[in-house]
Parts: sequence; C-alpha cells; structure tokens
Amino acid sequence: MTAQSPPPLTLEAARVLQNMLRAKIGPGLSERELDAVEARFGFTFSADHRVFLAAGLPHGSRCWPDWRNGDPEDLASRISQPVEGVLFDVEHNGFWHPDWSPRPAERSDALQIARSELATVPQLVPVYSHRYLPGTAGEWGHPVLSVHQTDIIFYGNDLADYIRHEFTGRASRLPAHATVGFWSYFVGGGPGIDVTAPTPHTPYAVSAQEAVEYLRMLALERLIGRQHHPHQLIEAGLTALVLDVETESLPLLAGLSRTEHESADVLFDQVLAELGLTVGLPADDTGIPWEAARWELVRWWLRMIMNGSLAPGAGGDVITYEGWGVLARPRSLQPLVDKVDAYNDWEVIRRGTREQPAAAIVAEAERLLAGPWPPLD
Repeated sequence: MTAQSPPPLTLEAARVLQNMLRAKIGPGLSERELDAVEARFGFTFSADHRVFLAAGLPHGSRCWPDWRNGDPEDLASRISQPVEGVLFDVEHNGFWHPDWSPRPAERSDALQIARSELATVPQLVPVYSHRYLPGTAGEWGHPVLSVHQTDIIFYGNDLADYIRHEFTGRASRLPAHATVGFWSYFVGGGPGIDVTAPTPHTPYAVSAQEAVEYLRMLALERLIGRQHHPHQLIEAGLTALVLDVETESLPLLAGLSRTEHESADVLFDQVLAELGLTVGLPADDTGIPWEAARWELVRWWLRMIMNGSLAPGAGGDVITYEGWGVLARPRSLQPLVDKVDAYNDWEVIRRGTREQPAAAIVAEAERLLAGPWPPLD
C-alpha cells in the first residue's frame, strides 16, 4: 500500500460508488475475466480498480471501457494513449524527460530513445474517458490522473474520491499526492497542471482598486482550501504597493526576499486585516462548501481567462474542479465545461488544433460574464 493511502476498497463500498454513476451497471467481472483482460492487454489493474470492476461493470457510454464486450482495438488504443501522447509531445512539442539521456539532434533518434524509456514506466489503465489509474498489482490508494499528452493533472486523491468528484461534485479537501514514478513528474513540477495546486495565473491589476480586489480574490482562494506559492502573495503585495495602496504591512510583504518566503502568509494576513478585507469574506453557511466564495471565484477566473491572465485550458480545468464540480454541477456552467472537454479531447490534442476550442472557452467566459451573476440555471 502506498504512503497515506485510504483503507482498501470493499465490494460494498464500490457498489455505493457505482450508485452515483450516470451509467448502466452490469454484472461485475469475475476473477477469471479480470485475469484474462490483464493477460490480453499486458497490464495489471490496481487493487481498488480490480475491486471496483468486480462489484459491477459500468457501460452504456463510450466513456466507460467495456472490459467484457468492448472492441479490442478500441481498448488497446485507450491503454496506449498516455504513452502515445508523451511521444507526440516528444516529436512535435520538444518534450524531453530530465531523467532520460541527452536528447539527440535527430527526431527519429529521440523518438526511439523515448519509446524505449516509456516501455519501462508504470502502465496507466483507463477508468473513464481520459481519466487513468496506475496499474500496480496489489496496491490501492493511487490518485486518478486526467491525461492529455503531457498535460496531466490530479482528478481525485484515489478512485473513491475521483468518483465522488467526477459524478457528484463532491471531493476530498485533502491534497493529492503523486505516488508512481515517471508520471509523478508531470503533476509534481513538470509541464502538466495540477488542479489542486496554486492557480497558474499572472497578476493583472492596473489600478489601486483592482489591486485590492486581487488581494481579496487570493484570500477567497485560500478560504476554499486552495494554496498559493509565496511568490504569488509577494507579487500581489508588490503590485498593490506600486499602485499606491497603503497599509503598514504592505511594504514588508512586497519586500520579502527568497530566503524570507516563510513570512509571506503571516504578512499577507496582516495586509488583509489592515485593508479590512477579512471582515467581508463570505461565510460557509450552505450545504455546498463555501458556495458564495466559489461563485465569486468562478467569476474572477472567467475574467482572468478573458484578460489573458489565465490560460483558457488551465482556467477551465480549475473552474470545472473547484466551481462546477463542487457547486452541484449547475446547468449554467455546463456549456463552459463542455468546451473545456472539447479543448481536452484526445483527437483535438493529437491534431494540434486546440486554438479553436481555446477561443470557444474565452467566448463562453465573455457570455457568462455579460449575464446575471450567479448565472441562472
């Protein structure tokens, strides 16, 4: 079992999870069937994935792999997609893993080395659509990963947490931990975006009012459990200072050196208090965790997508995870989520044609912001 793993998944708990799905549930796979799938496709299910499929086999949608009656070529394609996606980025986008030998000048030679290296990495096994679990025999508690080439993010702390997040909008507030070699690189410092990590945006304020609003939005992010890099708080303080916002602690926050980053949180709290921003933060007084704060943040993330401070794909992922998912999947945000899914579609990524779906995300952000807030379902 991996470090900080939850208790093993039981058949009873797996059936409870399957009751949350918008899918038909067929008879579970027998031990003989599970062994046959592993032998046929050359991988192993993790222990919790195996229990989940033994409890029942979701089907009725192409998003669910049909391990019993599915097209073998389709299943093989799904299994190969994570590796093929990395190879695509090696060939077309200059990706090279730092643990590999130096990249050769010839593209064909680079692909040969990458393919050889990837043959040794832990297999990722499809769970639903482009969500994958590491296939490690006898182990449970791995996070579920959303995989689009080398854009790889956490989508659940474990299989049970993923099901609650994807299909009910509820998820654990515990931080996810990378557990498997090679793939951990992408969610632990590589080019992928982890939706539980600090929001990857750039400061945008050009007036004192916007600078104060920026500080408030960072406070709201922290309120709902999102973390910040110290440098993000320092940059926010420096931006406010340059724009003539005045508080006693602001110069101290803005002037922190790299060796003083541990003081950023305390000074940020002092700045918020001095500006009176802590008094007006929304309360957590509904059945949805921090509902009012999340709606404010969704509007902020949409505005940053529009002004270019937050990339459409990254912003869409954050809104899907922290907004739409937790806010009980409001219909008003469904068109945005659909456009984010289109942006992340495997074929779109493979063809290198993400510009159009990215523009569609921006256009949907503009449409939402032009209407009432929160948007009406």
